[in-house]
Amino acid sequence: MKGEEKRKISLSAAKERIEHLKKAIKKYRYERLVFNKEIISPEAEDALKKELFDLEEKFPELMTSDSPTRRVGGKPLQQFKKVRHEERMLSFNDAFSGKDVEDWLGRVSNYLGRKIAGPFYAELKIDGLAIELVYENGIFVEGSTRGDGEIGEDVTQNLKTIEAIPLSLDIRHQTSDIRIPERLVVRGEIFLNKKEFEAINREQKKMGLKTYANPRNVAAGSVRQLDPKITASRKLDSFQYDIVTNVGQKKHSEEHEILHKLGFHTNPNNKVCETIKDVFEFHDYWNRHREKLPYEIDGIVIIVDDNKTYDSAGVIGKAPRAAIAYKFSPKEATTVVENIKVQVGRTGALTPVAVMRPVQVGGVTITHATLHNADEIKRLGLKIGDTVIVSRAGDVIPQITRVLKEMRTGKEKEFEVPSHCPIDGSKLVQDGAILRCSSKTCAARHRESLYHFVSRPAFDIRGLGPKIIDRFLDEGLISDAADIFELKEGDIAALERFGEKSAENIVGEIESRKKISLSRFIFSLGVLHVGEETANVLTQHIAYSVSHIAKPNDIYKAFRGLSLENLQEIRDIGPKVAQSIHDWFREQRNIKLLEKLGRVGIVIKSDQRPATSGKLKGKTFVLTGGLESLTRDEAKEKIRELGGDVSESVSRMISYVVAGSEPGSKYEKAQKLGIKIISEREFLNILKG
Repeated sequence: MKGEEKRKISLSAAKERIEHLKKAIKKYRYERLVFNKEIISPEAEDALKKELFDLEEKFPELMTSDSPTRRVGGKPLQQFKKVRHEERMLSFNDAFSGKDVEDWLGRVSNYLGRKIAGPFYAELKIDGLAIELVYENGIFVEGSTRGDGEIGEDVTQNLKTIEAIPLSLDIRHQTSDIRIPERLVVRGEIFLNKKEFEAINREQKKMGLKTYANPRNVAAGSVRQLDPKITASRKLDSFQYDIVTNVGQKKHSEEHEILHKLGFHTNPNNKVCETIKDVFEFHDYWNRHREKLPYEIDGIVIIVDDNKTYDSAGVIGKAPRAAIAYKFSPKEATTVVENIKVQVGRTGALTPVAVMRPVQVGGVTITHATLHNADEIKRLGLKIGDTVIVSRAGDVIPQITRVLKEMRTGKEKEFEVPSHCPIDGSKLVQDGAILRCSSKTCAARHRESLYHFVSRPAFDIRGLGPKIIDRFLDEGLISDAADIFELKEGDIAALERFGEKSAENIVGEIESRKKISLSRFIFSLGVLHVGEETANVLTQHIAYSVSHIAKPNDIYKAFRGLSLENLQEIRDIGPKVAQSIHDWFREQRNIKLLEKLGRVGIVIKSDQRPATSGKLKGKTFVLTGGLESLTRDEAKEKIRELGGDVSESVSRMISYVVAGSEPGSKYEKAQKLGIKIISEREFLNILKG
């Protein structure tokens, strides 16, 4: 019953989200395709379409015939004669990650009832305008835009001005294997190269006119000019990539060969990929080298090369099932702001940070974006729950650039500016546009607690030094110790001077530290007066009351069950230390931290039990100075394994003081009290004997 109820709730939420997505996408596409007016970037629109596609895949019962995922383009312009395509001109569904591509391949395989593993034909996806060309008896007679997929606009005269489109076919190549039919229909893309785009924009500036946003807009507008002379002046280019007419082709790759032989302009960078691994390598190569191309590309198109298999797979919605567009990481994408948290930086300044659904922007997956201050939230008009556009150009830290208010459901919440510091509860003071904690020690204490948490005797997270912790605090990536374990590679890689490799190393190191011993965990909490040795004493006391593999909440329950009197009865725990431990595990902020540490996956190994035997039972050691053959932590561990105890302070209760190189004040105190002082060699002999 619970599962059914959960399904109902998610279905209801999905239905509401789908309706908002459909309405917004329809509006953006109509303005772009009919009036050449770009309300949001194509990348942001693609992100919304991908979200809609994924929701419809998850809830197929919510897919409707008017969904943008089942449509291709916009209505034809009124100024041009209408042309009905012989076969529907389809578009492609989008993939934004390797997983999306693998999911697509799985769907194709499931549909066909057999595994599809290749070969594939990979094409560079030109960011232009799709066209259809018709040749009769080898002569170009008609050219049209995609339109709504069924009916396009007749732009024949404009297309005749484009040098890359042959006005007649090269019949010299008409052989027994290539027979040009009386009527030949081919398809391709119109585009504008980068140099021409820059030249056109320079001219626009000279004339005091508005510059164009991207080459695609110019290409689309140029093809739709009523005066062919204007089209001719734009120096458009074109690649052809598909033959609609049956000329004996059995593979899609053969179609490119035939097109080339007939005199069409084909892209020499396209290639056959035998496996999906080859496809990924092709994608990665052009993602790195696309800037060297003279034209814009926004990804690659992956097509099952065998035409029989391709045709058998059929069509789903607006797209062929056996082909997909694998887009490059966009510089803009859409996501939902799930929360706005306030972060206290190292100077006490409070910074609001948007916590977002994971989204890939500029090649990295991010979950956070700084909002700078309350004024920025007001300027954006941002609410918790809003759908937003996130932008990242180059290596710039991701920014929320726009709120899509038309996507609101009415459930969004206003962000409330806090009046007190979330760390220590002190009043906040206004410092220009910045809010600061009025306590001068707050930020420093908070910082030190995080340094302590990742230190070697605690979680031992190598690579997270004070400078990096400070940076993460200032950028709003972490607000407490638990946030460290929720860091994503993209959140770190997006920061200046942090590359993808360093981000990968940091996240990998953090992930490897999610399992921790009980004594280290207790020490990491930073309870006042609880050092390493006290943490070990406490571990021995509560070890039997928690399971071998425990969670942070289990530790909380174990300590919550100890009264102040119980704590004072533990060996070496005085009234002051007992009070500190008692208070820490009853403070609401600390309880929430333990709960959060449990949610992020921290596991505590409680395998230490009070020693009932061992040759060092009843012996207590103090270590001072540097040891050569083993580290201090290793020495402590060996003592405890053999039933002994370790103390940080020298008293008459101490059995031995182990003196390494350059011993400190503990050595002198031991001499005064007459405690036996032994060398490292003598200590090792005791361990062996």
